[in-house]
Order: sequence, then structure tokens, then C-alpha cells
Amino acid sequence: MSSITEEVSVKGRVSPSDRIVNDPARISRTSADHEGRNFLVLALYQITMRTGWIFKTESIVMPAVLDTITGGGPFGGLLRGCLPILNRLGHSIPPILFSRRLKVRTYKKMVMLTTTLVMAAVYMLLSLLWWQVGTPMPGWMAGVFLLLYFLFFVATGINNLAFDTLQGKLISVNNRGRQLLIANVIGAATAIAAVAVYMPAWLTPAGGRFEVIFGFTALCFFVSAALVILLGEPGDTYREAGQGVRHLFASAWEVVRTDHNFRRLGWVAMAFGASLMLFPHYQALGRSDRLGLSFVDIATWLIIQNIGTMLFSLVAGPVADRHGNRLVMQGVMLGISTMPIMALGISHLPMWGPTLYPGVFLLIGLTPVGFKTFNNYTLEISSHEDHPKYLSTLGLCFALPLLLSPLIGLVVEMIGFEAVFIGVSALLVIGWLMTFRLLEPRHVDFDEALVTVVPEDD
Repeated sequence: MSSITEEVSVKGRVSPSDRIVNDPARISRTSADHEGRNFLVLALYQITMRTGWIFKTESIVMPAVLDTITGGGPFGGLLRGCLPILNRLGHSIPPILFSRRLKVRTYKKMVMLTTTLVMAAVYMLLSLLWWQVGTPMPGWMAGVFLLLYFLFFVATGINNLAFDTLQGKLISVNNRGRQLLIANVIGAATAIAAVAVYMPAWLTPAGGRFEVIFGFTALCFFVSAALVILLGEPGDTYREAGQGVRHLFASAWEVVRTDHNFRRLGWVAMAFGASLMLFPHYQALGRSDRLGLSFVDIATWLIIQNIGTMLFSLVAGPVADRHGNRLVMQGVMLGISTMPIMALGISHLPMWGPTLYPGVFLLIGLTPVGFKTFNNYTLEISSHEDHPKYLSTLGLCFALPLLLSPLIGLVVEMIGFEAVFIGVSALLVIGWLMTFRLLEPRHVDFDEALVTVVPEDD
């Protein structure tokens, strides 16, 4: 028999994310043997998902769809403001509740497969409903739309948790930036091509053939689900006793309370999350009397937004691999903080405003890069077995500011865009400044762990 005494010497009080060893070979030997194949499958999964996702983007398409159902006005603005909170609640609460189940699951890819199929089924149902009901929409359609929208993001939240956990399990840390680059650049290119070919035929100045748009999205998601089956994932043997809902939230709070670096990250994530409150309103500002743009312009906005994602990924991926995710996060926060001010400024240019306004959506392309960067940073500051807990807690931080989103929608419709846009921009600047207090895990110095094995007599 033997007992192992482990002594780690560090300076001062050190949180789990301070101690994390940034070893590119942290994945298992079996995962390393299949890394090339899994890298390709996960990249193809993201490319296919992105191609379908562009036809339902939260910043442009879905708010415009809801405006078509409600007809706009204060009530329409209130419901439009519900979209971000339903989005982020789905991204945050279900992952917290599911994190232990995912941790003890032998094969995480089965969770990813199931949730992708649910996401596809939701959009297939929306397509059938739109085809059967037609326009003008009955009053009950807004409620059904919001319910299905929330269900979709419940599945998406768990799906993202499973995907990021799988990425931490199957892809070494120095290859994650390259995967971000490949998936976002090729995914944006295929998405742009799909929009350029199909969207002009599916949109009119007054609305669009959303039954076809939603059907195409569902098809792409079904293809993505099929790709998950090709992943080569070694089984896990983690064990953790089941505990109540209260404990799960207590566990998330414990991460925030004990890990001071993650606590700083949480504040930055909340500032980033505040920017999402404005997403439904950028398209509303574009289609307002100030600029006089219409549904036909949505195709252009979608293309420009994905060009932005592609261009920013070309820079973000290599920078993240070489210099760390913190530097990319700083660039993302700074870029997004300028977006509300830019939108307001352009909207007050009667001659050039309609021409320049699509440039706002170029910066919105930073958002998916930002989410992936936050997630990759979190994977680096937490141990493998704690990835689900840390990622789900991060999702909760993103969601908290969005509790104000319905109120923001109502305020925008009642008093205008200026006060809200300027306030959110100020919060983003504060978040950007806070990124400079985050640790870069690849540069953290700590004393080598001393492991002493002391034999014992039987």
C-alpha cells in the first residue's frame, strides 16, 4: 500500500484557474490519436450549422420575423425585447441544470446529437406552421413563436455546453484557435454564398417566405446532426452523486466565490451580455423612418455580418493560438463597444446613412468570435472534469443583464434609441477595461508541484 502526499507551493492565495497547467497535451492519449479526424468533424459540424444559422440570425432575421407577426409598436417592442432574454436563459439555466449529467455521461457526443436534432425539429415545425397559417398572422402566433424560440435555445444551450466540453476533451489547446479560424471562415463563406443565392428570392419589401427560410435552416441542422455520429470519442468514467437544483446553483456560486480570476471574467461576460440586449433593435433602427430601409436589405446585412465574422476570425484564431485568448477578448470588447455609437451616428446622416448603415453589421460579426473566445478562455482556466461546471456558470453570467431586455425594448419604442444605446456602450467600455485584470493562463508563473510518494509497510 502507499499514500501520496501532494504539496503545491504558490505565492499567496491561488484559485483553481491560477493553478491550471497550460499543457497542450492535456487531452488523453486516445483523444490525441483521433484528433485529426475529430478536428475535421467538429469543423464541418460548425460550418454546416453556421450555414443554416445565418437564415435565422438573432440580430436580424428573428426580430424581423416577430415584427411581422406583431406589426411593431410598443407591444411589438416589448416582445422584441423578450428575444434576447429567452435566448440567454436557454443558454444559461438548462446548462447549469444539465452540467452534472453531462459530466458523468460516458459519451458526450450523444447529448450533442440529441440536442442538434431537437434544434432541427423546432425549425421544421416553425416552417410547417408558417406554411399552414399564412399572413396576416393570428394573435396566438406570437405566443407560439416565443415558446418555440425558447425551446430552441434550451436545446442550443445544452448543445453548446456539450460541444465545448467535447472540444476540451478531443482538441488540444493550441489547435482550438485554428479550429475557430477554419470553422468561422469557411462557415461564413458558405453562409454568405447561400444567402446571396437564395435570400433575394425569399424576401420581399413587406416580408418574406419564412416557411422556406425556416425549412432550409432545419435541413442544415439535420445534416449537422448526422456529422456528430462520425466523432471518435473515448468513454469517460466520471462519477458524481446526483444533487438538487439548489446545490447546482450553489456550485455555480462557489466557482464565482472561490475563483477570483473567473469572478473577473464573469463581470466581463456580463458586460458582453449587455450588448446582446441591443441586437433586436439594430434591424429596427435600420427599418425605422430615419433610414427607411426594408426587409429586402436584410440579405445584405446578413452577408456583411458574416463577412465580419470571417475577417475577424482570420485574425482571432492565430492570435489566440500564439498569444492567448485574453488578447482576443480585449479586441472583441473594444470593437463591440463602438457598435451602438456607430449605429446612432450613422442614423443621423440623412444623405449617407442608408448607405453606411450596413457597416454596423460588420461589427456584429465579432459576436460569435467573442462567445467562442470566452469559452476557450474558460476551458484553459479550469480542469477537464470541471469544464461543464465552469462553462455553464459562464453562460449564467452572460444571461444576467438580459433580464432587463424586455424593459429595454419597451423604452426603445417609447423614447427612442439614444439613451439605451449610449448606456450599453458605456458598460462595454468598462468591461473592456476589466479584461486587463484577467490572467493569461499561458503566462502564469507558479512553482512546480512537488509530489512525494511515501511507501507504507503492510
